[in-house]
Amino acid sequence: MLNTVLFDLDGTLLNIDMECFLKKYFASMMVMANEYGYQSADKLAAQVYKSTDVMIADLDHESTNEEVFMRDFYANWAYPPEEFQSFFEKFYEERFPLLHKYCRPFPGVKAMMEKLFARGLKVVVATNAVFPLSALQNRLDWAQVGHFDYELITSYEVMHFCKPHVQYYEEICDKIGVLPHECLMVGNDVGEDLIAGKAGMKTFLVEDMLIDRGENLQPDYRGRLTDLFKFMEGL
Repeated sequence: MLNTVLFDLDGTLLNIDMECFLKKYFASMMVMANEYGYQSADKLAAQVYKSTDVMIADLDHESTNEEVFMRDFYANWAYPPEEFQSFFEKFYEERFPLLHKYCRPFPGVKAMMEKLFARGLKVVVATNAVFPLSALQNRLDWAQVGHFDYELITSYEVMHFCKPHVQYYEEICDKIGVLPHECLMVGNDVGEDLIAGKAGMKTFLVEDMLIDRGENLQPDYRGRLTDLFKFMEGL
């Protein structure tokens, strides 16, 4: 019996064009780096991208995603962590919240979430674990669902794996004490979200902002958000 629902965040709970958003995100980061006088500001986005790719590929269960990212980033960055780490912290505290204008909530998502919590289901925010918790909390707030008491939000501080690895979904189950067959993964990305089926979870593909790179993965259920809302009523 299903007792746990995992939700992807971007494009599922939050109406956001991540390609556009990331351009604004990195532009804001580089502007701030220039303001702080860092001479390598023009190279910052490229290094963050490269270190993120290293983090996503890593399957070391001993290191958190944050540790993997920071280890690679500072091995290839001109400024040491004791100097530059405060820059990251200030960026997420001061500049990241200003990016809210590049996204908006989906109508009906907040009401759906209220009903799921009222019924006592476990709910996980299963977004790819490449951002700090503060950035995820901001995006949940922008989606109008940031105030709920989730079982887990998969930030890079607490996770050891990323999508699209099966280990990411297995780690979620281990952390919250459920079995894969008790879980439903809901997301809009075929490659990143439907891989949960390989871990033994049921999957629902949300088609409003569908991302399909041609992966040969099939969901158990699919439809638009309005279909998801009806499906959840009968879960």
